[in-house]
Amino acid sequence: MKLTYPAILLNFKSYKEAAGNRGLELAKTAERVASQTGVIVAVCPSIVEMAKFVQNVSIPVLSQHCDPYEPGPFTGAVVAEHLKEIGVAGSLLNHSEKRLKLSDISAAITRLRGVGLDTVVCADDLAAAAGAAALEPSAVAVEPPELIGSGISVSTAKPEVVAGAVKTVKAVKPNVHVICGAGVSSAEDVRKAVALGSEGVLLSSAYVKSRNPEQLLLELCKALLV
Repeated sequence: MKLTYPAILLNFKSYKEAAGNRGLELAKTAERVASQTGVIVAVCPSIVEMAKFVQNVSIPVLSQHCDPYEPGPFTGAVVAEHLKEIGVAGSLLNHSEKRLKLSDISAAITRLRGVGLDTVVCADDLAAAAGAAALEPSAVAVEPPELIGSGISVSTAKPEVVAGAVKTVKAVKPNVHVICGAGVSSAEDVRKAVALGSEGVLLSSAYVKSRNPEQLLLELCKALLV
C-alpha cells in the first residue's frame, strides 16, 4: 500500500515490546484503527521482520533504513532493490539514531525512487530540513533529537521548529510533505502539530510501550482529522 498524507508513522525501532508476534500485533492494531478512522497509518518494523509484516497487514510498511548501495558485495547492507522485492512502501532515512551523510541520503533517495519507493528523511533542525527538501524525498520529518522519547512533544516545546520546517521545506520544494516527531504522545500534540502546518506525525515509544496502544492511536487519528 502506498504512503499518502496526512499520515501517522509508527517507528517500532528495536524495542523488545515490538519483537516477533508482539510487533505484528501492534501492526494489526494499527491496521484496525486505520480502517476505522480512514487515516493512513504506516509502520516501521525491525528490518529483519519486514517481510512478515508486508504479508500480514494491508497498511504501508516502511524500512527503518536504506543504504545508498547497488545490490552487490556489501555485507549487512539494506538496498532499495531488496526492499522492493519484499514489498515495503518505502524507507525512513537519516533518523537521529541512524545518521547518514548528505551524499548518502541523496544516493539512497535516488535508488529508492528508482524502484518506485517512498522516502521519509528525518531532519533535526531547519537547516537540515532545507537540505533534505532539496533532495526531493516524499517527505521530511523534523525531529529535534533532544526531545525524542522525552514525552515532551516538539509541537509543544518547540512549535517554532515545526512551523519553521513547514515554511522552509515548502519554500525549497512545495511538493515535499512535512511531518514532525519527537515526544509526540497525545491527541493534543497532534492537534498542535496540524495547526502548525504538519501533515502528520512520527512517533515510537509512546505507541510501542503504551498500555493501550489501540486507544492511543485512535485518539491520535481522530486528532489528525480535526
